[in-house]
Amino acid sequence: MFQIVPHAVAVDALDGARDAVLTAVEKAYLAHDRGETVNPSSHFLRFPDRPANRIIALPAYLGGEVGMPGLKWISSFPGNHDLGLPRASAVLLLNDDRTGRPVACLESAHISAARTAASAALAARALRPGGGPVSLGFVGTGVIARTIAEYLRHTELPVTRFVCHDLVPERAQRFVSDVEKHWPGSGEAVDLDAALGCDVVVFATTAGTPYLPESLRFAPGQTVLNVSLRDIHPRTLLATQNIVDDVDHCLRAQTSPHLAEQLSGGRGFVTGTLADVLRGRCELKPHEAVVFSPFGLGVLDIAVGALVLDRAKSDARTVSVTDFFGN
Repeated sequence: MFQIVPHAVAVDALDGARDAVLTAVEKAYLAHDRGETVNPSSHFLRFPDRPANRIIALPAYLGGEVGMPGLKWISSFPGNHDLGLPRASAVLLLNDDRTGRPVACLESAHISAARTAASAALAARALRPGGGPVSLGFVGTGVIARTIAEYLRHTELPVTRFVCHDLVPERAQRFVSDVEKHWPGSGEAVDLDAALGCDVVVFATTAGTPYLPESLRFAPGQTVLNVSLRDIHPRTLLATQNIVDDVDHCLRAQTSPHLAEQLSGGRGFVTGTLADVLRGRCELKPHEAVVFSPFGLGVLDIAVGALVLDRAKSDARTVSVTDFFGN
């Protein structure tokens, strides 16, 4: 039986399931660290006449408790905003590990946002073990930033003030209005420098190349969640501690860490992976800035997608096609 999971079902399956998502993402990172996954390079479909647009294929296999292969197919078309549509859209195909047959197709924009946010929240918790009140700055205020805010609130990051910056001021104001439910009375739309000065900084933009000055240096003790990967000049990264999700994956496709590798001639600037931090194999210096750069592993989509599919099976809105493959 082949099952189709629409957006509304995926959203409801994840509603109230943030603890389960965080656990699934953490287990996926640790399974990847143990070599229980297959996570090939992502494949980018680009359009020479429309360089801002792209569609990415992320094939992966998550072994261990999940034991499931799959493929995320996610598009990013920034011009969709002008059409009143979301920038990103995605589907996730999941396969049976024994037969290889696809078993489900899930609308995956919310799944992708949840796994990205859970990854960022796990990193924020792991990279700031001492805790303590923080100011929180967002650069970019789209769906990813909003979902990261939800997960940071869920993991009880002690935010005393949050600020945001966006190239579209109206979007920044909407972000403040929406996110203040997490930290009432503490939000403000600000200029870029003010956002960059916060204790925890979240980059969630659609930048294709670094735009921040190479003279920028993050302050001692700052934690930077470099989710969009291409905002920061490589010289800035070379002056920080750098944690990635996977070294080979992150240092490619002209990400800021990839540019830092090209500039420095090696990978010595990489301090370790998030799994190294979670397993206690990586000791961070508390008085130096640390940047977490997650390329976004396909196994995380499999982990969260499997969780959604399990919950969606009892939802009447899930479409079951009994003769999808025939004989």
